[in-house]
Amino acid sequence: NFKTCIVQPLIKKLALDPSVLANFRPIYKLPFLSKILEKIVYSLLLAFLEKHNILEVFQSGFKTLHSTETALLRVFNDIFLATDSGDCVILVLLDLTAAFDTVDHEILISHLRQRVGISGIALEWFRSYLADQTFCVSLGDSVSFSAPLLCGVPQGSVLGPLLFSLYLLPLGSILRKNGISFHCYADDSLLYVRLKKKNDNSVGQLLDCLDDIKAWMALNFLNFNDKKTEVMVFGGTTGTPPVDLGSLAPYIKPSITNLGVKVDPELKLNSQIKAVVKSSFFHLRQLAKIKPILSRQHFETVIHAFVTTRLDYCNSLYVGVSGSSITCLQMIQNAAARLLTGTHKHEHISPILASLHWPIQFRIHFKNLLFAFKSLNGLAPSYLSELLHFYKPVRSLRSDDQLLLTVPKTKHKLRGDR
Repeated sequence: NFKTCIVQPLIKKLALDPSVLANFRPIYKLPFLSKILEKIVYSLLLAFLEKHNILEVFQSGFKTLHSTETALLRVFNDIFLATDSGDCVILVLLDLTAAFDTVDHEILISHLRQRVGISGIALEWFRSYLADQTFCVSLGDSVSFSAPLLCGVPQGSVLGPLLFSLYLLPLGSILRKNGISFHCYADDSLLYVRLKKKNDNSVGQLLDCLDDIKAWMALNFLNFNDKKTEVMVFGGTTGTPPVDLGSLAPYIKPSITNLGVKVDPELKLNSQIKAVVKSSFFHLRQLAKIKPILSRQHFETVIHAFVTTRLDYCNSLYVGVSGSSITCLQMIQNAAARLLTGTHKHEHISPILASLHWPIQFRIHFKNLLFAFKSLNGLAPSYLSELLHFYKPVRSLRSDDQLLLTVPKTKHKLRGDR
């Protein structure tokens, strides 16, 4: 049956109380043949959406050439330039509860027809796809009776994430109407405003925008989790906003985690790097136990999977962080290289790191150069490409054909220069 799925509850963290249902995440197991059909429809739908520029520009989830890193890179860039100019930035993280599970089918069909422009047989196919879905819950050897899936899009399906992003299309219009900068990744939404002076009305616009968002979500059966709203203030000298944030004041946090990156008000990323170091050393200790049973090639692959991926995740954001933080990351690479090659702790490690292409600083600079190359060659999101401009001198110079880029004028090494 193409429309039957098995749901297996998976606890989010082992330390959580298993008697609380909210601590479980539903994992959908879908029929193999239905996924093949969905992939065909997905490719056709995505081609149509990209051709007509229907997808939200600042939605980075489930899109080609987009990632959590590209999303954070744009947000960090905006914050750095604003604080470099002496302005404050108020950032708000919004949280939805079980967002995929509350999608109303009729509203989604309406969006497909009115906002996307799908009609006729194609629209009826999507209506049929959403209708008469059933599910059962599997736990151990027990399986529940089947029940109708009256709302939501199956998590784990091929079409589900794309349909959900189309369901959220009106959200971008609401934010733009209120003049609020934003970025989304799947159901995670990040709003931020720049305060240029004490009597700036941006906070009022932000509060009005949040009211509009809550009203829209209520009408569209999306559960806004007010308790998990988080606010952070960037810039200024005291770490506090220059104006009263009103109802947002209780939600100000000294540290927040967004898309897997721990962020602090000064964007030093110390907490993030400490977390990476702790996790990486833990995995290195575990991997040392299985080294004797693996060849060097296979062991290097395992190190990349469990350690290097953590060091490389969003490492483009590490440009300009303190030297001590880079040293901490390099210590992990050194330990991994010694474990892989069997090098004694008193032997010089630099030649080995170079041969493995492992020096941390090189990998950070390479990642940023790679993003610059991709942005200039149509291989990156448009919100990154629009930040790069070729240098155009007022008079003819010998460097005209060198494809130089314009460097923004900045004041602070730890803000704008980053």
